[in-house]
Amino acid sequence: MANFLMHMGHTMPDGNSDSRGTNEALVDNASGDVILERRIAVGRGPIGDIAVGSAGVVVTNVGADSVSILDSIGRARGEVPLAGEPSAVVVTEDRAYVATASVSHDAVSVIDLDTGAVVATFPVAFGVTALAASPDGKRVYAGRTANDRVDITVIDIVAERVGTIDVGYSPAACLDALRVDPSGKRLYAAVTDVGGSRLIVIDAETSRAQRVVAVGSPIRDIAYVGGTVYVLTSDRAVGGAVHVIDLATDKVTDRVELGGAPTQLVMSPDHSRAYIVDYDRVAVLCTLSLEVVDSLAIDARPSCVAPGADGTQLYVADYAGAVNVFSVESTVEMLHPQVLAIDPIALSVPRSLQPVTV
Repeated sequence: MANFLMHMGHTMPDGNSDSRGTNEALVDNASGDVILERRIAVGRGPIGDIAVGSAGVVVTNVGADSVSILDSIGRARGEVPLAGEPSAVVVTEDRAYVATASVSHDAVSVIDLDTGAVVATFPVAFGVTALAASPDGKRVYAGRTANDRVDITVIDIVAERVGTIDVGYSPAACLDALRVDPSGKRLYAAVTDVGGSRLIVIDAETSRAQRVVAVGSPIRDIAYVGGTVYVLTSDRAVGGAVHVIDLATDKVTDRVELGGAPTQLVMSPDHSRAYIVDYDRVAVLCTLSLEVVDSLAIDARPSCVAPGADGTQLYVADYAGAVNVFSVESTVEMLHPQVLAIDPIALSVPRSLQPVTV
């Protein structure tokens, strides 16, 4: 049974934001089909992660042990203090789930976005490196890395129970990213160790690994689209690259070299664009042509990115503590998964990192 702690939290203020959340003047900076509309100064130090849902925009203030919540038009609704440094956030409907780290333990906090109250906190062991949630918000998954072992903490929000999926052990192993498919039935875990990286497909109901697809270079992030997974990697040889994995064949069917040192990849709601955070820009990759069609620059180094729920806006947070809001004009309503004919890539998977279940 989880340690289920109830908090009173604090109520979100109504009306206009204070000086920390004031929108700066609109910027007419057209770049292809993306235009920078405004810059929102959150003013709580570097922003580590951002998530967007129908109830608002949530950003993690890593230096202030808090998250800030903005409304759909960019006004600051309030700040929620946390008992630790926030490292990741995901949003479903009217709830935000935030992973935090403190001197005693890591935890996942559940925040009601309507009231701004922390309604539950689930302590977990140290080493959370990735966070994901089922589409209905009933389960939250926290990927952990500790002592060369990787596992996934499964939090049943409704039943208030916590379980564990043991992924495996290998020297220098790290769980880089987690995703849940729209049905909530499968988890996609990205794991890297000294022998390379791989995508592990896990049945969310049985907690058993179904497939393992070797990728190679260290993984930074993944995105799921229909029967396809896009894997962002980065290494010293080629810099950043996006690998396209066809889940019907469990093969890497294409690869796009980006250069640079990217850290995050997110997909637009219509799947026509992938937004990739690099050192000093956000690259826009067309998923149909697999070409970089745009490069978005802001005043400070970008830290993370999230598309709006309807795909008409793109939120880019930075290390200066601001959120840059772009308007986006999509040229593709929906992409079907691509199946490109190339030679299969045969890569071995170390037995030491074959997933097991406890």
